[in-house]
Amino acid sequence: MIVLKAPQDKVLGALQAVAGIVERRHTLPVLANVLIRKHGGSLELTTSDLEIQVRTTAELGGDAGDFSTTVGARKLIDILRSMPADQTVSLSASGSKLTLQGGKSRFTLQTLPADDFPLVQEAADFGPAFAVPQKTLKHLINQVHFSMAVHDIRYYLNGILFVAEGKSLTLVATDGHRLALAQAELETEIPKQEVILPRKTVLELMRLLKDGGKDAADEQPIEMRFAGNQAKFSFSGMEFVTKLVEGKFPDYNRVIPKSHKFNVTLGRLQLLASLQRAAILTSEKFKAVRLSFEPGQLSIVSSNAEQEDAREEIDIDYAGDLIETGFNVTYLMDVLQNMSQEMVSIDLNDSSASALITIPEQTGFKYVVMPMRI
Repeated sequence: MIVLKAPQDKVLGALQAVAGIVERRHTLPVLANVLIRKHGGSLELTTSDLEIQVRTTAELGGDAGDFSTTVGARKLIDILRSMPADQTVSLSASGSKLTLQGGKSRFTLQTLPADDFPLVQEAADFGPAFAVPQKTLKHLINQVHFSMAVHDIRYYLNGILFVAEGKSLTLVATDGHRLALAQAELETEIPKQEVILPRKTVLELMRLLKDGGKDAADEQPIEMRFAGNQAKFSFSGMEFVTKLVEGKFPDYNRVIPKSHKFNVTLGRLQLLASLQRAAILTSEKFKAVRLSFEPGQLSIVSSNAEQEDAREEIDIDYAGDLIETGFNVTYLMDVLQNMSQEMVSIDLNDSSASALITIPEQTGFKYVVMPMRI
């Protein structure tokens, strides 16, 4: 049976859409495979790592009829990548093997039975569905993802908090040293739902979501549904089901400072460039920089164990008291690199208080960074 027959770029695109979650090494060999199911003329591709399941449906030609099998996802992608984009490729099944052909190339691949593939059991108690443009959700994730913890024993920090309430969707991420919050308006009002998406799910959504653009599918909204232990996303012909992180996320409203004595607004790129230069001479372990705010000037100073130091000065519109405070330079660069706006605002109280970084033209974004003792 000819399972599919289509241009290489179309087949590769469909496979790459689902293969991001596939681990190269897994305790269950079948999880390194993609589940291929043929129903009439349409082909369904599914991958899983037992926590996340991604499925897409594509029209890729071939014989009509019902058929299912699993084959190594990465291997199939590697072979397709090595072929010309405009070449027509075919995948045909015979016994327990699949044969991929394109031009004068031919590859025979071993399969595992489709019945061995462990599909994720979908929750029965999904809440009401709501939708936002893919571009909006991608933008929100981009603004907060870098603040997620990595392998923290406080497992609820290894992800992003999604809060949908009324007509707003709020995303929050923190690693205990800094916190990022981004907010967008929804078109419809929905009851309050609060879930923590795992880190791997967040990174995979970032990869799959479209910025909007040339294709009509890129402009389609993403539909979200949350259950007690699962989230489900549907967009661009794809279905994405993921387990949630259990646990209580910290009260982020308590962390965000409400009133500040001093405010500075300055150019994002100029500040980022100065921090990047100062970062070169920070110590590997602490990555600390000292910021001194004084009337008309911001000084950025770094030093290391070799007694080397760097000093950067930026002219600023500031007339308050002298404030000297220290920060991890990586935390400051992370937020500036994940913005696109020209200007950035920094609110401060004193040398020992956390700083609040905001975007003048976007009220829904807040970034809090704790100071360091230098």
